[in-house]
Amino acid sequence: MSLTIHRARRNEVPLVLSLVRELAEYEELSHEVEATETLIEASLFSESPRLFCEIAEWNGEPAGFAVWFLNYSTFAGRFGIYLEDLFVRPQFRRNGIGKALLAHLARTCVENGWSRLQWAVLDWNAPSIEFYKSLGAGLMDEWTLCRVTGSALDALAAKA
Repeated sequence: MSLTIHRARRNEVPLVLSLVRELAEYEELSHEVEATETLIEASLFSESPRLFCEIAEWNGEPAGFAVWFLNYSTFAGRFGIYLEDLFVRPQFRRNGIGKALLAHLARTCVENGWSRLQWAVLDWNAPSIEFYKSLGAGLMDEWTLCRVTGSALDALAAKA
């Protein structure tokens, strides 16, 4: 069996959107997907992209993906990777694909002198939490993720 990982290509935008939708379905968040092929293409393939996507293929078949962007640690004084999405299609799980995608991103950090690889996980997703712990990930329970969207974002922006 063979696994390959490559940066998403422009002709794979429909695949990326399909994987986003599959992940949203798994997380029971399909109602939140607003992404379109046009938006994803613009994000991944602009003149200076700020979003990146790695595609994992198992024996030539699309098996999963990792979507990421750069973050920055003022304490470390260096960039890092923030992993927005990691998803492996159910029929390809237990083949080491998720681990390989994370290792690929870790190598990207190391090769670029970046300080960290960071992501969030839903608190109900026990299998993923255990998987991440097995790879040496520390859970940062003392941090609470904050988000402002929709009308709250509009209201906050109006105060500027």
